[in-house]
Amino acid sequence: MSRIGSFAADDVMGWMVKSPDLAAGIGGFSAAVYNAGRLPMRTRELARMVIAFDNECTVCVNTRDADGPAAGVGEDLYEHAAEWRTWPGYSPQERLAAEFAHRFATDHISLRDDEDFWSRCAPHFTDELLADLALSCALWVGMGRVLRTLDIGQACSLTLPSRA
Repeated sequence: MSRIGSFAADDVMGWMVKSPDLAAGIGGFSAAVYNAGRLPMRTRELARMVIAFDNECTVCVNTRDADGPAAGVGEDLYEHAAEWRTWPGYSPQERLAAEFAHRFATDHISLRDDEDFWSRCAPHFTDELLADLALSCALWVGMGRVLRTLDIGQACSLTLPSRA
């Protein structure tokens, strides 16, 4: 049951009318992450899914990208997201993005100070890709926690619109 308003369990957007100006801003941020971000889609989606699990956000866990299959993002990527440390189907870049996402969501201070992590990251991420990853994680942690905390849309399955 939504903690603000009386929105259906499958209504993930209706509550935003309570704060239209801020909602427009977060909508623009979200569009930038999904349409202008430079992360490879598999890397992005694994990082997003790791945060979805950390946030315990059902709508986030159930979200898929419409372009996913064409970009090599199959259900196996999502099914094994909780095993990001050990599942052999992830590339080093994907695994590092998952680690970053998890630590960003759960222990950002130790991530900041972990020189070993940053050394391992350097061969796989440019500064520009790291900036995109960090900003994307900010969106997912924040919005996932909003949706979960306010109990909004937790019965939803979303498909992100195709870029085409």
